Amino acid sequence: MNAIRKYTIDQYINALTEFHGNFAPGLLIGGFMVGAAIPRMAQYEFFDAICESSSCLPDAIQMLTPCTIGNGWLKIVNTGRFAIILYDKKSGNGVRVSMDVSRLGQYPEIKNWFLRLTAKKDQDTEKLVREIKAAGDTIFTIQDIIVSTSLRGRQIEGRVRVCESCGEAFPESDGSLCRACQGMDIYSETSCSRCIV
Repeated sequence: MNAIRKYTIDQYINALTEFHGNFAPGLLIGGFMVGAAIPRMAQYEFFDAICESSSCLPDAIQMLTPCTIGNGWLKIVNTGRFAIILYDKKSGNGVRVSMDVSRLGQYPEIKNWFLRLTAKKDQDTEKLVREIKAAGDTIFTIQDIIVSTSLRGRQIEGRVRVCESCGEAFPESDGSLCRACQGMDIYSETSCSRCIV
């Protein structure tokens, strides 16, 4: 396999490194995953994406498709599995591409990296990249699927209100208090934000 979508493999490696901030084997594999899924979506005018991992794969989807987290066409449903789904926005028909551990036997560096059998500092990155390039899409399970209706489409935000506790705006559907004031713990204050000038 010599290309990933509009890129040569080396161009893709350079682009992914710039986009992601550093080289990541998962992004290179993710590129091959997207490359394997796209041709199977040719019959659909528009498609959305689901990423089953929050690591690496979302960036591959965002680089190689029009689906981004920001436009709402990419959802992360973190099952912890290294898999992507592309699907028709209306029907939910699509394709799921996942790593197939049973196909890693002839690719020991990929297997060691994927199953974390070798510490990162002890990995041979050049050999790992060579194996990923050689493997291409042969290390995946590709299956036709139908996405659950609960995951299709964009979630309508609805009206906005001001939180009775913190005074910040949030979706009215969450109640009288924003999720943070209801107990969602996402940070702790180090100083009074209202006191900073």
